[in-house]
Amino acid sequence: MDDSHALATPPADAAADWTIDQNWQHYSAQDHATWDTLFARQSQLLPGRASEAYLRGLDVLKLSKPGIPDFAELSERLMKLTGWQVVAVPGLVPDDVFFDHMANRRFVAGNFIRRPDQLDYLQEPDVFHDVFGHVPMLADPVFADYLEAYGRGGQRALGLDALEYLGRLYWYTVEFGLIREGDGLKIYGSGIVSSFAETRFALDDPSPNRIAFDIARVMRTEYRIDDFQQNYFVIPSFDELLRVTVETDFAPLYEQLKAQDDIPVAAIVAGDEIITQGTQAYARRKARG
Repeated sequence: MDDSHALATPPADAAADWTIDQNWQHYSAQDHATWDTLFARQSQLLPGRASEAYLRGLDVLKLSKPGIPDFAELSERLMKLTGWQVVAVPGLVPDDVFFDHMANRRFVAGNFIRRPDQLDYLQEPDVFHDVFGHVPMLADPVFADYLEAYGRGGQRALGLDALEYLGRLYWYTVEFGLIREGDGLKIYGSGIVSSFAETRFALDDPSPNRIAFDIARVMRTEYRIDDFQQNYFVIPSFDELLRVTVETDFAPLYEQLKAQDDIPVAAIVAGDEIITQGTQAYARRKARG
């Protein structure tokens, strides 16, 4: 994970584990209205595009209730389903803190929400990205197990100088993952499902490559945080994602990756199973300004 913008020490109002009170009662009417606007826009767009697991989670967690969710109420429902809870933090936290929470089934979420003029893009994740984007998938038992396993893997990676590679796995699954479902592809990554524009781009635009998931390939692949993805990786199922993660011996894999060149954004390499090869038209338009 990238903690380059994380605070160095917990703020004065934070506990030793960096958690803070969500302070739900202090959200303004405008804050709740911003959530409702974002929720309405995304929830109309996602049926038929989002994975069944995501849509089930959205329903069973009752996220359609107006206003920003109360983390205590949300955690109570989530704990009954998969043993996870949502805890508020003051912003991006250091990697060791992030992994410790995840390994113990605590999902860290920011407690602020973007301004009304920031509906389409915000660099630092807010409560809408964190809760609407991530939390529905935590209601799925298999994906919940995957995130716990990822947290434990992160703790091991801290001593192996391998966080860059593990961060790419998170990016291309948890944040921007696609899954085969039925006769087509669906989205489950939080960065897609919480984005009005990328929800359409990831599935409909001819520009990006859509490539079958391979863990070593994914961990070699660079990414951008400030634009649409040009490579999306497609898992066959959440069961397979969990199986590969649990069964992979990461220590020798990290050493193998360190001896290889990184794969640039948008590149296709030998051995890729191409589901759709992109035109890269979007990237060319951006390059022309």
